Amino acid sequence: MPDPERPEGPGGYDPVGPRPHEAVSPTGQGGPIDLAIEAAESVEGIEKTGPRGGTGPGHKPRSLWSDAWHQLRRNPVFVISSLMILFLVVIAIWPQLIASGDPLQCDLSKSQQGSSPGHPFGYDTQGCDVYTRTVYGARASITVGVCATLGAALLGSLLGGLAGFFGGWGDALLSRVADIFFGIPVVLGGLVFLSVVTSTTVWPVVGFIVLLGWPQIARIGRGSVITAKQNDYVQAARALGAGNGRMMLRHVAPNAVAPVIVVATIALGTYIALEATLSFLGVGLRPPTVSWGIDISNAASQIRNAPHMLLWPAGALSLTVLAFIMLGDAVRDALDPKLR
Repeated sequence: MPDPERPEGPGGYDPVGPRPHEAVSPTGQGGPIDLAIEAAESVEGIEKTGPRGGTGPGHKPRSLWSDAWHQLRRNPVFVISSLMILFLVVIAIWPQLIASGDPLQCDLSKSQQGSSPGHPFGYDTQGCDVYTRTVYGARASITVGVCATLGAALLGSLLGGLAGFFGGWGDALLSRVADIFFGIPVVLGGLVFLSVVTSTTVWPVVGFIVLLGWPQIARIGRGSVITAKQNDYVQAARALGAGNGRMMLRHVAPNAVAPVIVVATIALGTYIALEATLSFLGVGLRPPTVSWGIDISNAASQIRNAPHMLLWPAGALSLTVLAFIMLGDAVRDALDPKLR
């Protein structure tokens, strides 16, 4: 029954429009009413699913870390490098899983012999099994790389973060000290510093790498903290009376640590190569420690007579460094919004 208070136009058209409890049906003619209905349905769908595929209007967007992890899981470079690193870490911790021999057990009668059943990589000059020494050499190299990276990252991020947050004379002093360390050649400094050390453990090498590696991370951390502390949320927290410690831990550090993680991941592979270089020169790790650098140094003079002595440890070193550099590149692509 028509409503006497609502006039109808020709053909039953209602110029006033539907009441709140009445539904609007598409006309099928592509007019303004149909376009309005489609726009309303699109807005309603976004509110229900969320801008990133959530399940409701209150869906919380992903953070930087969850978004980076979402991207890393779909990056084949990250997956391949992670599997390679996981395998290297496992054999570094439990080398006996794939090598049952003793890396220090040698037989001079088999010196420089090639591949044989049970010894696929052959023997070195001292008659030691190259396969066993290559497997056990991962422990020293990865230990040096991981410990040196952790030490340099912690020291550098702490000093750089404090200098960038407080500024003043401490910032200027740190910058000048870092410039001095940047001017020291790494290999020459290792020859001078480690030549007076008689220890055969990995810790002198780790300490030297930390000593020369922290300025790079300190400079990256300082710049990240300076950028983060200028954001509006940090200024708002300061205006509300938050102390320096709370602002550093709750607001600045979580938003400034991403570049440090990227640089440290890439530097890990560089530190492993640096340890091998110093061991090759005779000032890094020393026997009886089993290291790829030591084996490469022993095999360098016999490369024409027994190339297998050099190829296997050098290949293992190259794959390890490549895996960590690939991992660092993947992490950088995921954490840097400018590269997306």
